[in-house]
Amino acid sequence: MGWDEIEKARRRLSREQGTVIKDWGGRIPVALVYPNSYYLGMSNLGVHALYRLLNGYDNVVCERVFWEAGSTASQSPPLSLESQRPLSDFAALFFSISYELDYFNVVRILKASGIPLYAADRDERHPLVIAGGSCIMANLVPLSPFFDGLAIGEAEPLVPAMLPVITEGIGGRRSELLKSLSVLPGLYIPRYYSGKAVVRQWAKELDDFPVASVVLTPDTELGDLYLIEVERGCNWGCRFCLVSQCFSPMRLRSLDSILTQAEAGLKYRKRLGLVGAAVSAHPQLEELLPRLTKMGAELSLSSLRIAPLSSVVLRELARGGAKTITLAPEAGSPRLRQMIKKGISEDDILRAVSQVAEQGIKQLKLYFIIGLPSETDEDIEAIINLALRCKETIDRKRAGCRLTLNISPFVPKAGTPFQWLPMEQPAVLNRRLSRLKNSLMPRGIKVKGESPAWSQVQGVLARGDIELAEVLADVEELSLAAWRESAAKHDIDVDFYAHQRWDIGQKLPWAMIELGTKAGYQESELGRALDSKPDFA
Repeated sequence: MGWDEIEKARRRLSREQGTVIKDWGGRIPVALVYPNSYYLGMSNLGVHALYRLLNGYDNVVCERVFWEAGSTASQSPPLSLESQRPLSDFAALFFSISYELDYFNVVRILKASGIPLYAADRDERHPLVIAGGSCIMANLVPLSPFFDGLAIGEAEPLVPAMLPVITEGIGGRRSELLKSLSVLPGLYIPRYYSGKAVVRQWAKELDDFPVASVVLTPDTELGDLYLIEVERGCNWGCRFCLVSQCFSPMRLRSLDSILTQAEAGLKYRKRLGLVGAAVSAHPQLEELLPRLTKMGAELSLSSLRIAPLSSVVLRELARGGAKTITLAPEAGSPRLRQMIKKGISEDDILRAVSQVAEQGIKQLKLYFIIGLPSETDEDIEAIINLALRCKETIDRKRAGCRLTLNISPFVPKAGTPFQWLPMEQPAVLNRRLSRLKNSLMPRGIKVKGESPAWSQVQGVLARGDIELAEVLADVEELSLAAWRESAAKHDIDVDFYAHQRWDIGQKLPWAMIELGTKAGYQESELGRALDSKPDFA
């Protein structure tokens, strides 16, 4: 046990507000594991929601565990933050997994803890290991050999069903516990899978489950914000996007519920972060924001739709101290925006940029995707031309607003209409990213791009099957070289997973998951995308 890691945990705890410390006596100890850093994990509202939900049960003690890459923690067993105990002391481990590249950390955490990596090698002496999160909802298969169970859906309906079964069976035979869990809706237990569809579970009424910051700390990405979930899901249905599939239907929190949470949050932070995939779609947002500013709140929104973009909302954000606004055109050409079902024109984008500049916002971030299906070099030139027109619009307002482009390679996600389509080769993505940087950065536009090489790895994992488990298990360090060495060792065809178009009739690895979309919806949306012609200039 590393005393430096214990001391580090205690220093972190001393800077937190809202930490839940419980006596372990007579309680089921559950570790909430986020397979990435504390800095990132404590800005993830899902971690806060699970921490509140689990500790809301008197017979449960839930403690957090993170993975700090590159520190001495990565060479020693991970410890819980609250009591600095090893994972082997817990009855159950609940992993929350939102990013494919965190799969590597899942493996490293289990190995470092001394818990057998494969579920088949674990028994009553070891914790029950369960995973959930958006990656699991989309495609649980590559990680399935490492977990006793995988949860398909949202925690609010799943946890209350699971905990009584775990409480009753945790001290008995592992096989009987897993059998009991296997009959619960939304749970995939690999050892006892019946062959039936695993149906995604979701919370019907958000007001029944308040989701806001529980633990406040300066030692995290959004440390100056009190986060409040305003809505969940998205109705726009962009064809590349996992959120609208995994978190449908879109659900709204009531105005009174949000104001109540805001009142509580303002006791701890002046800035409120309103969180959701489509916050600006909340029908009462124009009423909500002025009331929050009157309460003395400074405001930040996680997402704004380009069209319609409310001038009232922008005004209140500026009045509430917002320094950065993020908009997502996604593609530069009308053709590609139509194909991905973005439903906005260039005029819409320029109008939104003008509105932002008029409010004196200091930074505007625009999100674009490169490598979208059927993309050509002309589509990259369209991004350049659009970005320059946005810069001209800002400069005409003399607002002093900085323009930044964030560029992400397209990665086909399981459960979306584009799940059958290939991603672009890294060499092409690198060339196009360089073209964007060389054209825009000398003109005063900052360009940030995600690594095409790591995006390819993400693409393999996103459409992966059970063969990927052995590859993950043999990656000794988190590097591209180690990944490629392990993939070659296990004869993994990277091109097949990442760069080939799959036949729409073939059985997909994740076919056991039922997200709740109508039969044939994904296929018909793919057909519309490939047949689409631009409606917007």
